[in-house]
Amino acid sequence: MSFATPLVLLGLIVLLLAALLYGAEQRRRSHTLEAMVRAKMAASLAPRRPGWRRHAPYGLLGLGLAALILAAAHPQQAVEKPVRGATVMLVNDTSASMSSSDVPPSRLGAAKEAALSFLAHVSPSTQVGSIAFARHVLLLQSPTTDHALTRAAVESIRPGGGGTAMGNALLVALDAIRTAPRVGGRRAPGSVILISDGASNLGINPLTVAAEAKKRGVRIFTIAVGTAQGTAEVPEPGGPQVVAVPVDSTELFQIAQNSGGRPYLAADAQTVTTIYNNLAHVVGHQVVQRSLVTLFGGIGLVLVALAAGLSLLWFARLA
Repeated sequence: MSFATPLVLLGLIVLLLAALLYGAEQRRRSHTLEAMVRAKMAASLAPRRPGWRRHAPYGLLGLGLAALILAAAHPQQAVEKPVRGATVMLVNDTSASMSSSDVPPSRLGAAKEAALSFLAHVSPSTQVGSIAFARHVLLLQSPTTDHALTRAAVESIRPGGGGTAMGNALLVALDAIRTAPRVGGRRAPGSVILISDGASNLGINPLTVAAEAKKRGVRIFTIAVGTAQGTAEVPEPGGPQVVAVPVDSTELFQIAQNSGGRPYLAADAQTVTTIYNNLAHVVGHQVVQRSLVTLFGGIGLVLVALAAGLSLLWFARLA
């Protein structure tokens, strides 16, 4: 729970001070009475007071005022709300390092299987498109609710050789989301799921694109797939060479953070699939702030009214 106007909560300190003063006053009155009346005469000269009933209305009044102060601070709670017609772009790195078999059958193979599982779990109303990139970017499928088309696009993905133009791929994804069909006359919330095993080394800086994504309200979820022990055959001037290709999640983490998305790390195929299936739910929901003003205000008014009612009932006056 959070508060839109938290400074109002300073009123709770004033209320606490009032409670402390009330307690101190009650102790002072008790000590004064004991000093004036001898113990053996106390029963006749100072009849027994109502006890807890004397303080109950004040206690209820204090709780009621506390609830009203909380209401005045505009409390709100973040809740998930289903989104009708969300738009998602699946962006797959196909560079040579993605052929590493440290994540069986390969990093790219695990990514494709996970993307197909995502399509099986995502809402039918969600528009899903597909992009593959290495040195060049290929828009395989624009966002569509015909998931069979996107499935075919994902199945067609093949290794794309050297280079990782990650920023360029993200920019194409943002443009695809911007031009996607509107839902109910409104642009649907957009998300990008980017899976790769390293940093960009060609084209536009992906962190710049991530900042632009945040301005547009598009979240980028990144998945770093692979292990520190990965090796792959990569093209070299003298012929293909087997080189170490340890996963590098640093830039992917920054991309997700800059866009308001979330980064993931997957060292095996099952984890990749689990992440995609979880994202199938996440991208179809939007976090909104639900106001709790009415709840706290109602509780506060009921407690104040109860305090007044009990005071009139027991003492025929407002405490």
